[in-house]
Amino acid sequence: MNGRIELLGVRKAFNEDRPNRFLAVNGIDLSLPAGGVTVLSGPSGSGKTTLLTLIGCLARPTEGRVRLDGRDISGLPEPFLAPLRRQTFGFVFQRFNLIRGLSVLENVILPAYPLGTPYRRLRRQAFDLLEELGLSHRATARVESLSGGEAQRTAIARALINDPPILIADEPTANLDTGLSLALLDIVSRLRAKGRTLLLSSHDPLVRDAHVVDRIVELRDGQVISDQVRQEPPR
Repeated sequence: MNGRIELLGVRKAFNEDRPNRFLAVNGIDLSLPAGGVTVLSGPSGSGKTTLLTLIGCLARPTEGRVRLDGRDISGLPEPFLAPLRRQTFGFVFQRFNLIRGLSVLENVILPAYPLGTPYRRLRRQAFDLLEELGLSHRATARVESLSGGEAQRTAIARALINDPPILIADEPTANLDTGLSLALLDIVSRLRAKGRTLLLSSHDPLVRDAHVVDRIVELRDGQVISDQVRQEPPR
């Protein structure tokens, strides 16, 4: 699987059949090749997060199609969507969504349990990821004791445990200071160099202006108002 994403006439409505119905995503056509870093930018309420959930199969479009490597995935029943999400997408949520009471290592391993990988190998993979992200010394710590930067790196390791071709991060610098934001962009650069497809939502100028970003898609009121390709993604 390469990770090429296409959106064809995608709309997402909330409060269907009610007077307060609104379109969070309103007729988006977009083609995202495999590899490289794409940033979805725009003000709060522009549809960035909704679009990421549609791409990552966390929600279904009200209208239109989402395709992955040419395959229509928007209409797949849930029993087929769950393994697709697990094997294709890694998610880094804005609030990290780490499980309190568990250790860093246990949080990282959690998404991989359903795949049936032997525990010893899984533990080794998780530790290797933490080591790569400079967090192996915190492997046994409870996640509630982590700093903001440590929590984010734990969330990234968790997102990568199943070796997904596509990493989705929603406002990854929203809760970070400048130093930690730059550290995050360094991680993004390393993942890009390995050929992963990275989709970030952000209105942070630090992210938008980063040299690692290949493309900026500007959203407003659920529609694409600008699509700027800054450089060709790595092959």
